[in-house]
Amino acid sequence: MTNAVEQAYVKVIVFQLADKEYAIPVSYVRGIEKLMHITRVPKTPHYVKGVINLRGVVTPIIDLRARFGLPALENEETVRIIIIQLEDMEVGFIVDSANDVLDIESASIEQQPEVVGSSEEDFISGVAKLDKRLLILLHLDKVLNPLG
Repeated sequence: MTNAVEQAYVKVIVFQLADKEYAIPVSYVRGIEKLMHITRVPKTPHYVKGVINLRGVVTPIIDLRARFGLPALENEETVRIIIIQLEDMEVGFIVDSANDVLDIESASIEQQPEVVGSSEEDFISGVAKLDKRLLILLHLDKVLNPLG
């Protein structure tokens, strides 16, 4: 029997988009890459930047700024591609920077707040409060759903 005082933790990768910090569970992350040449693919949604050949695997790349309706980033030095594995699909997310790997107490994660009119709200699974930081946890299924 486990001790009731034990806390459940979620290990997450924290990344930056504009002025907000987002988090994805490490269990979905396959790697973090520097920005590389992306081959455009015709007739894809505006936020799908194209594909890359990553170690022999053709991986679609999604620009999360475009997906969330944010303006394009001017300075690309810190830009990273976070490679995500969701079920049998591998996809890359372009983010402003990848900041941290953190353990978040499950108890500190709150359900998504109701934000009227936010284009991001459908993509959020919850919010974690850590000291003075607020981390937005992404709902990966919805980010990857083209109808989302």
